[in-house]
Amino acid sequence: MKLEEFDFELPEALIAQTPLKDRAASRLLALNKNDGTIEDHTFSEVVRYFNEGDVLVLNDTKVLPARLYGVKQDTGAKIEMLLLTPLEDGYEVLIRPAKKVKAGTKVVFGNGELIAECTATFDEGIRHVKLHHEGILENVLDVLGEMPLPPYIKERLEDKDRYQTVFARESGSAAAPTAGLHFTEELLAEIEASGVKIVYITLHVGLGTFRPVSAETIEDHKMHSEYYLISRETADILNEAKSAGNRIISVGTTSTRTLETVMRDHGAFKEASGFTDIFIYPGFSYKAVDTLITNFHLPKSSLVMLVSAFSSRGMILDAYAHAVDEKYRFFSFGDAMIIHGGENDGDTL
Repeated sequence: MKLEEFDFELPEALIAQTPLKDRAASRLLALNKNDGTIEDHTFSEVVRYFNEGDVLVLNDTKVLPARLYGVKQDTGAKIEMLLLTPLEDGYEVLIRPAKKVKAGTKVVFGNGELIAECTATFDEGIRHVKLHHEGILENVLDVLGEMPLPPYIKERLEDKDRYQTVFARESGSAAAPTAGLHFTEELLAEIEASGVKIVYITLHVGLGTFRPVSAETIEDHKMHSEYYLISRETADILNEAKSAGNRIISVGTTSTRTLETVMRDHGAFKEASGFTDIFIYPGFSYKAVDTLITNFHLPKSSLVMLVSAFSSRGMILDAYAHAVDEKYRFFSFGDAMIIHGGENDGDTL
């Protein structure tokens, strides 16, 4: 398939620059993947698409203030560094400008509270670094780092917590699992009270999720790997739901990629951890996820391809055109959609 097939027109004014004060006040586009029908709601009404016995899967990764600005130790040249993935002996990072950082280069942040020593160089600005610091890295980043907001967000984020989900607990992400930003503690309590089980998996969002697709033929695109973890308790609950004929409702493309990776590799849900570079695009056969909650994604992105595989490219592009016409807010701080299976899902629809 060609990259251009996943392009669409999006007015810049619809790119959300700031989050809503009330997370659950975002709008919700409901797409029936069986017949393409669309309904417009508020996110707080999402529970109407859930049934007793369903399992809601949330990604509990926590965003690190992973964007850092420093200088080369020897020349004083300005360097921007984004922490991506922890390694056994350091960190994988994205460097700008990359040409200034070679093996052996040291970059100083703050007054020397953190020093990154480059140990290996790779294409597209990727570097491996060893981090030198006193105490706990997360505490150092809280002082020196900034939240790694996407480049299309120009406004300054006043409240750092607004780029975290209310259930974030496992530190390690370079970006938020943004579909989860719409949930409040009150909404989660309402969902549990309706008989829906809530479970957590972890996928630390790295370059793989937001790296642009540059290959003209999408099958040639290579995803960057990201770390995931699923516990035995979560796996058991998911397997029980599948056996009982209940639905797995995945919140976000990160949860989806984790669940489909485990199902692909093991044939069932299983306690597992590791790195996944799964690339989901039309033609992919979903085995784990029955219903998907997600935000509106960038044109020609791997995320648009993932949601297109869950329904169809035509349905997604039609839904996005509807969202543009109705002035939905797009991308990280924008509105959400739920892709469901209509009346076959249960009596509440």
